[in-house]
Amino acid sequence: MKIRHILLLAFPLIIASCCGTISTAKKAYTITETKPLKSNWKFNSKEWLLQKDTLIGKGGPMHWGVIESKKQLPENYEIDFKVNMTKESLFEIMLNIDKENYIRTYLYQIDQNIVIGRGVYNKNSDEYGKRGGITLFKKPIKLENNKWYSVKIKVFNNQLFFSVDNETFLECSLEKSKLSQQGKLGFLTNGESKIIDLTITNIE
Repeated sequence: MKIRHILLLAFPLIIASCCGTISTAKKAYTITETKPLKSNWKFNSKEWLLQKDTLIGKGGPMHWGVIESKKQLPENYEIDFKVNMTKESLFEIMLNIDKENYIRTYLYQIDQNIVIGRGVYNKNSDEYGKRGGITLFKKPIKLENNKWYSVKIKVFNNQLFFSVDNETFLECSLEKSKLSQQGKLGFLTNGESKIIDLTITNIE
């Protein structure tokens, strides 16, 4: 039986191959070392680090902590993980990063919403207008610090599905919403966020 799920921090090993995308694997991998992470992700170790099986991001209101994969997501994929925003108010999954443009899928405590939006990220600037972006769709949800949330994202046939705890859902068409249809994966935080149990599935 073909195993499609790649365990947390497993896919840095997978994407180290000659393949240009994060793809399926016939074997599940587990790693606990930071060396493969450093070789396959673009990030500042002061902003994102690996402690055992937990990926920890540290940013601030004036400088967001960002980690970005070096290789692309497949055309159709599913991402599952658990996140805990231990400090501040924003955790964001950056989808289909293409140059400075990406899809914003995020949890925002100040507005108490999950959001899909159109984002811009300039890694050389923290100026307003050179990071973040507009909200296209949002759904109310109660969000708190120091609480684990299960996040599921699916992109299939240019349709994006985003859910938290299998209770709050958002959906949109990438094409109709003029969102990036291909690119890399990233995570962003304006405080401290912890990620565990990350799996990435290439949907065929």
